[in-house]
Amino acid sequence: MHRWVMSAIIAFLVLVVVALIIAFRPIRALKAASGLAAKDICSATFVSGIDPDATLNELVRPMLGNFVTRFVHYHVDYAGGNVTASFAGIIRSKAGFVPGYGCRLEYPDNLPLPPARTPASSPIPDVFALQGPVAPPDPLIAAALDRLFTESPNQPVKDVKAVVVVRDGSVIAERYAPGYGIETPLLGYSVAKSFTNALLGILVREGRLRVNQPVGATEWAHPGDSRSSITIEDLIRMESGLDASETGSGFDPVSQMELTQGDMAGFAARRPLKWPHGGTWEYTSANTLILDRLLGYTVGGGAAGMRDFAERELFAPMHMAKVTMEFDGRGVFVGSSYVYAPARSFARFGELYLNDGIAPDGQRILPSGWVAWSRRSTFGAPYGAGFWTNEGATPYPTWRVAHGVPKNSFYASGILGQRIYIFPSQNLVIARFGYSRPPDFGMHDDVVFIDTVLRALEGGTQSSSIGVRRTMNSK
Repeated sequence: MHRWVMSAIIAFLVLVVVALIIAFRPIRALKAASGLAAKDICSATFVSGIDPDATLNELVRPMLGNFVTRFVHYHVDYAGGNVTASFAGIIRSKAGFVPGYGCRLEYPDNLPLPPARTPASSPIPDVFALQGPVAPPDPLIAAALDRLFTESPNQPVKDVKAVVVVRDGSVIAERYAPGYGIETPLLGYSVAKSFTNALLGILVREGRLRVNQPVGATEWAHPGDSRSSITIEDLIRMESGLDASETGSGFDPVSQMELTQGDMAGFAARRPLKWPHGGTWEYTSANTLILDRLLGYTVGGGAAGMRDFAERELFAPMHMAKVTMEFDGRGVFVGSSYVYAPARSFARFGELYLNDGIAPDGQRILPSGWVAWSRRSTFGAPYGAGFWTNEGATPYPTWRVAHGVPKNSFYASGILGQRIYIFPSQNLVIARFGYSRPPDFGMHDDVVFIDTVLRALEGGTQSSSIGVRRTMNSK
């Protein structure tokens, strides 16, 4: 009898383990882990010129965690322009570099990328006239930069790589970590969503798209498919209702989309609805990829067409040098996550939104009113259309405003503390990029820095907010 009970228990446990394996399929998460390592190390090595070991420790490790990273191994083929990464030597992913297009994970059905062309538009001078890093003239700002770059014992890692402060169209202060400089392309992660906003805005200004038009994805074309009424605005405001959660676990749909799929937008568009569109806000990069595919179809010419369009219509008039947009296996811009640019170019991008969509030479790039529409809160969330805001009654923006951040400011943001802050009332832009750790990804330090900069520019004294406890997380 005892032996029969033990056998039954063992059989039950085996069934539970099998069920868990079927349900969670851990190999999917491990494939995502190897994909992230291969992709990010490839781009850091061949786009940014950063040491791959440093990338593994400073970028990959925070994303995967110490335990998983312990089993990740990689090899850089400098001659072939690719990186292979594996988990425990078993599950492998490979990313390849293509000049002009950055890196992408390699899959058998990837479409080839054509040779990068130099658009016929005017050359891109500047950014902000280059030369060397600008030292802050105000000792308060200099001290604030010191604090921002200095690690503190028993506090989350900051790992700030670049900060650029721009006022009235000129760089007034900047600093870079060792190994980084004014021409080092930096990973933007979800700052790329704000670039998708700009490309959409250009096409709206040209009359080629409307934000209230249905997306028209082929995956939703079947009669009776309720997804067919999802609009462009639903996607960019994160209110599509698609069941595509983004947790970064490796199991979630967005991790699978970006790190195991060549056709990212197709994968995203095949997701079912979780709830009706247009009524609930949920942040997910799946929305952005579906929109980027539509932008690519509208522009035409595949990846080369989108790259040339962005350079001609956005980067050249804004004098944004050395910007790299990366694409998926179908030639769709991965405008959820993958834009690389020097910090000054990111700051130039912020200037576009500071000046209501107008370039330095007076050319209108975005439609009139587009910036106000983009920063307007969606259903009371601290998110508009590709930008984070201080509107709404949620705790995080309330906390920021209470500690010196202007209410009408807004910002582009990436997961590890890549941010472009825009302050319309102060005619100020601050670009801050790095690999900061949870819980707040450097937001507390940013708020202290912002408050100090604003007070210094106003001729005031340093704020007491330096002593504020780290009580708030934020995107």
